[in-house]
Amino acid sequence: MAAAAAIRWCAVVSAVILFSLLISPSTAIYCDEDDCYDLLGVTQSANASEIKKAYYKLSLKHHPDKNPDPESKKLFVKIANAYEILKDEDTRAQYDYAIEHPEEVFYNTARYYQAYYGHKTDTRAVLIGLLLVLSAFQYLNQWTRYNQAIEMVKKTPAYKNKLRALELERSGGTTNKKKSNKQMSKKLEEDFSKELDLQIKGAEMPSVWELVGVRFVLLPYTIGKLLLWSGCWFWRYKVKKAPYSWEDASYLTQRSLGASLDAWRTVDDATKEDLVHRRLWEKPNLESYMSEMRKESKRRR
Repeated sequence: MAAAAAIRWCAVVSAVILFSLLISPSTAIYCDEDDCYDLLGVTQSANASEIKKAYYKLSLKHHPDKNPDPESKKLFVKIANAYEILKDEDTRAQYDYAIEHPEEVFYNTARYYQAYYGHKTDTRAVLIGLLLVLSAFQYLNQWTRYNQAIEMVKKTPAYKNKLRALELERSGGTTNKKKSNKQMSKKLEEDFSKELDLQIKGAEMPSVWELVGVRFVLLPYTIGKLLLWSGCWFWRYKVKKAPYSWEDASYLTQRSLGASLDAWRTVDDATKEDLVHRRLWEKPNLESYMSEMRKESKRRR
């Protein structure tokens, strides 16, 4: 219910903002409801010198140090803002375009914010901030998934049976049902949870090295390492025609079978050795092996 209410509230706020943008003139983002030229008392065809003279004349008249009237102070702020817009050729051109094309609300608004805030923001700071935010969300998401997976595993009968077996092993085959033993069981449960870290696939404990920000920082190192590895591979096996080492042959076999690294690690050594000797990275050998597997599967049915 709370989530639905929040979604409705966000939709209403977005609709109000959109409606206000549509009904308000695009020039209002520059000098509010006023005309920047009218505030300085000049025409739209006035040159830079005329605009500057008009501003200095009005600023002397309405400056808070010379005129204590509160209304005059507000007018001075508007005059200063109008001058900031009209003294710059690019900003003035954007303002003139907004006057001539008031229907292009979103385009004029985007140009205004780009002109006023785009040049003030360091691109490097934006990139660093974006990476930090993404990394924080990524870490939070992974940590949440990991904790949820741990809680689900703790509710399974298999976990409870292993916990009892571990408790019996620690207690020498005897179980004490005293009240104080509950604390011991809690400690044993925490110890056993640590042993589950590498057993939960798809919801591993978050690692700083896997964060998008860290990976981005290490990207040059990663690319350099990959290029070096590719160069060594090409020289050793394509140029010198050397036989594949066990590790490289194992890698080729794993890739040929389309197996993930975790799945390949679960294969026993004897099976790995047999698969490597079959040279499955060569297409005829792989096709022959897959044909054997299909026949074996049909036979078992």
